Amino acid sequence: MMRRDMSDHTRRGLSPRARATRLFLTVALGGLAMAACDVHGVSQPGTLSTLVVSPNPQSLAIGASQQFSAVGADFSGANVPIAPTWSVVSGGGTISASGLFTAGTTSGTFPSTVMATSGSLSGTATVVVTVGPLASITVTPTPTTLPVGGTQQYVAVGKDAGGNIVAFTPTWSIVAGGGTVNATGMFTAGGALGTFTNTVQASSGGLSGNATVTVTAGPLATIVVSPNPATVNVGLTQQFTVVGTDASGNVVPVTPVWSVVNGGGIIDANTGLFSAGAVAGTYANTIKATSGSVSAFATVIVTALNTPVLTTITVAPNPVSLTPGATQQFIATGRDANGNIIAVTPVWSVVNGGGSIGSATGLFTAGATIGTFANTVKATSGTVSGTATVNVVAIVPPPVPSIVNLGTAAPNGIMAGTAVTCVTGGIINADVSISPGNTLTGFGPCVITGVKHLGDAVAAQAQIDLTTAYNTLAGLPCPPANAIVANLGGTTKAAGVYCSATGIGVTGTLILDGGGNPNATFVFQAGTSLTTAGNVVLINGALAKNVFWQVGSSATIGTASQWQGNILALTSITLVDNATLIGRALARNGAVSLGTNNVITLP
Repeated sequence: MMRRDMSDHTRRGLSPRARATRLFLTVALGGLAMAACDVHGVSQPGTLSTLVVSPNPQSLAIGASQQFSAVGADFSGANVPIAPTWSVVSGGGTISASGLFTAGTTSGTFPSTVMATSGSLSGTATVVVTVGPLASITVTPTPTTLPVGGTQQYVAVGKDAGGNIVAFTPTWSIVAGGGTVNATGMFTAGGALGTFTNTVQASSGGLSGNATVTVTAGPLATIVVSPNPATVNVGLTQQFTVVGTDASGNVVPVTPVWSVVNGGGIIDANTGLFSAGAVAGTYANTIKATSGSVSAFATVIVTALNTPVLTTITVAPNPVSLTPGATQQFIATGRDANGNIIAVTPVWSVVNGGGSIGSATGLFTAGATIGTFANTVKATSGTVSGTATVNVVAIVPPPVPSIVNLGTAAPNGIMAGTAVTCVTGGIINADVSISPGNTLTGFGPCVITGVKHLGDAVAAQAQIDLTTAYNTLAGLPCPPANAIVANLGGTTKAAGVYCSATGIGVTGTLILDGGGNPNATFVFQAGTSLTTAGNVVLINGALAKNVFWQVGSSATIGTASQWQGNILALTSITLVDNATLIGRALARNGAVSLGTNNVITLP
């Protein structure tokens, strides 16, 4: 055919040069055709040439799954069946042998991470892992401490189950008090102090996060000085105190500097103890307390000294039972309208029979007539008087040995292990012993009519005898029916042993009924303390000398209590202002402290 064409060209009269060119083109085309035949010889149809993974790219939330597929093709694009091996090469999750991909917990873009491999060929796909739904909310900072009125910006961070941050807009609220919070999370502390647990809350949907706030007092805003006004006699003292508060009225600790700015006396700059001067008058706003830039004032009225006015006289003991011819020493205690003890020297008399009495001494001698002589012993000072009743009895049961022997402790109205103190106006109508200590303070102005044994051998022996008596009382059996389960005030008790594993309280009047037996004994065992705000009254022959209070720690005889009986305390004993005791205050290890106008008389 080629020859035919050439002969045709020849017949058409082609030039030799044209014929050469034509021949070259024919040869070249033939070479190309042969080259094509060689390619078909290398890549036969059905041989895998490409591998494509889909979908690509693919976005998934954390934990979500996606089935990937791989398609193989030959050089012509015809499908070639394959069974690829699947793998993850750049993170983002895991893939099964069948190509099921599960997104991990880390968000981000993972290029060409899903790989399908068949022989030496492979294909890849990119995965984008997005954050999951909101799973938790954290509020910071927590805990935080703010003063009243202080502010704190709170931040809420949301995360998905994998810990990836999830953007959200929280709703802020206060759920347990402590202040207020606005829509942006700015908290303002309120005026109430305390710790407000998990009170600041950021929520979204059904999820929430919380923060705890402790609100403390704000800066000192005001100081109040008390008392204000204060009335102080010339030359006497008055203790001033302050209370500092913040702007919300919460108490703020304050240690002021004290000064006097308008006369009237002097004041200790550190303690606030004011001493009135010699000139009476009203000194307005003269006491000044200062802390930083905050100050407050109080007025002092300095008055001339006044003579106390006697308003009452109390005679003790009352009542008392005596046989004909027996004697009894009576004691008179005077007080002013405020209950303060006033020294009094009464005139004694017998106004309803029953015996005779020394007008100056108060020593009564029972007569021969049997009977009850009500209010017969009378002590008089000026227009004020007090009385006591005497029972003259024909037969008195023979003395019965006391349930406990006080030994050398008996002459003492007060015994202490360390010290005895008295503020003013106290009268101890007995001996006082201290051992192993020897500190005695406040005598005078307080008075001891007996002998003082301060750290000497007599006091040491008295402490030994006191310890024996204390242990004897503590070891007495207490019937279960006599267990003390409530305050003894307002009750009446017969002779016996009464006990409490903890403390004994007496508010009001406790009546001890001797049942006509002057040897009737009353023992009260307190495991810890004795605290009083009332009186002990003895009836039907009960005697103060036969009443014993065994106290496992300390005893406090409250303000103006009229107490009777022997107090044996392991540690200490305190008599508050105007309390009286017919008996003994015997402390083994600690101190005995008297306030103002206390009187102790042996029973």
